[in-house]
Amino acid sequence: MKNKKSILSYILLITGVIIVINILADRFFLRLDFTADKRYTLSQATKKILGSIKEPVTVTAYFSEELPNDFSRLRRDFKEELIEYSSRSNGKVLFEFINPNKDEATEQKAMQEGINPVLINVREKDQVKQQKAYLGAVVHYGDKKEVIPVIQPGAAMEYSLSTSIKKMSVDNKPKIAFLQGHNETSPNAMVQVMQSLSVLYDVEPVNLNDSAVRLDQYKTLVIVDPKDTIPEPHFRKLDEFLSSGKNIYIAMNRVNGNFQTASGTAVGTGLEKWLENKGVRVTPNFIVDQSCGSVMVNQQQGGMTFQSNLRFPYFPLITKFAPTPATQGLTSVLLQFASPIEFVALNKEVTFTPLATTSEHSGTENPPLTFNISRNWQQKDFPLSNLTVCGLLSGKIAGNMPSRILVVSDGDFPVNGEGQQARQIPPDNLNFIVNAIDWISDDTGLIDLRTKEVNSRPLDQMDDGKKVLIKYLNFLLPIFLVIGVGIVRWQYRRNLRMKRMHEDFI
Repeated sequence: MKNKKSILSYILLITGVIIVINILADRFFLRLDFTADKRYTLSQATKKILGSIKEPVTVTAYFSEELPNDFSRLRRDFKEELIEYSSRSNGKVLFEFINPNKDEATEQKAMQEGINPVLINVREKDQVKQQKAYLGAVVHYGDKKEVIPVIQPGAAMEYSLSTSIKKMSVDNKPKIAFLQGHNETSPNAMVQVMQSLSVLYDVEPVNLNDSAVRLDQYKTLVIVDPKDTIPEPHFRKLDEFLSSGKNIYIAMNRVNGNFQTASGTAVGTGLEKWLENKGVRVTPNFIVDQSCGSVMVNQQQGGMTFQSNLRFPYFPLITKFAPTPATQGLTSVLLQFASPIEFVALNKEVTFTPLATTSEHSGTENPPLTFNISRNWQQKDFPLSNLTVCGLLSGKIAGNMPSRILVVSDGDFPVNGEGQQARQIPPDNLNFIVNAIDWISDDTGLIDLRTKEVNSRPLDQMDDGKKVLIKYLNFLLPIFLVIGVGIVRWQYRRNLRMKRMHEDFI
């Protein structure tokens, strides 16, 4: 009878514990993140945004069902992230998942909202076919709407969600100015940059010839590839801007390459002298690098003309970055006709930090020069290493207030072009400029999310030895564990049996 009561008490206790755990799990969202890249942990920037929203945010996720494993996992990860958003915002983030493939009306509604289908590869019965899938979301905040048209596997979901909410919830965005009036690159020729910056900032062109312009209303001034001489009064205005604690981003060309004449020349606008007086010297030399991009050239063979890609060391491919928020997550940035940057220590209250450098096999060439596309480059042509192509000057540059100047020795890398000459720039080229402007302009922390991605570790990128080791480890380890447990139990029982057979055993 006593045993029956004890069993009943244990059952009631376990049932009560399960009920309490379910109640707590319904009220509180807890998730332990042991991943190396912290893919399931919300950043402080996101928590700050979620804590500041005043109205409910509704997320309508248009996701197809019955997708391959990678995309099914993407749907699950996105849903779990939304659950955490809802928990962190005290229920102000509401969400629903809709399958647009279930009927034509739902599919039409998804496309009207701005979610268009993508084609994904599906393997069925040893055949690969393409399937139409929806992988997007629409975020509503009051009467405002932001569309995330496609959520890719491995993409920075948190950045997309948080910036969408931030863009709609902020009342007054910080302002950033793009300098014009000296034949700088037009904002219309940097469409991708403008679109990325407009998420968190009001971006405006400014001309210092306009006496009504007030630079003090801007957090950062951006100068991209001025080609005409900048007059001295404009430099005085830049000094006043820095003296108020503001920041300047400069992407400039110290040399110019002309493919039509196959020639390279030096460039001077006065900006290089102004920078040198601050402590940064951009030398009028062409950087050449063994790690480089390529150019398309026409070649003739057997009376036929065909196009081919040839390595072009004057387009350095930058893969070495300092560990800063401006360069975090970058893999490779392709520059065009870059120049070395040097620090000239003129002011003890100013420091210089290299942010990006060339490879171990690089060099320089002095203009004027003629490009030989078919040149046979040798190892001796790259005697230098780690030439700085981007750096940050910080401290009391002008006046008593600390400020920053970030310099890149190429003014062409963020340019899309206009009209028929327009092209897409590489993703890291875009991140390279937008991250840097974010870093010196914004304190929300969202910069850390732009390049936060889920890092895959596929076996096909391992060497054969590691793959064989993992293969046999997965196969043999469970067997050895079972055998080991069996031996331990057998030895235990054998010892117990021998002990019972002893005459002193009670």
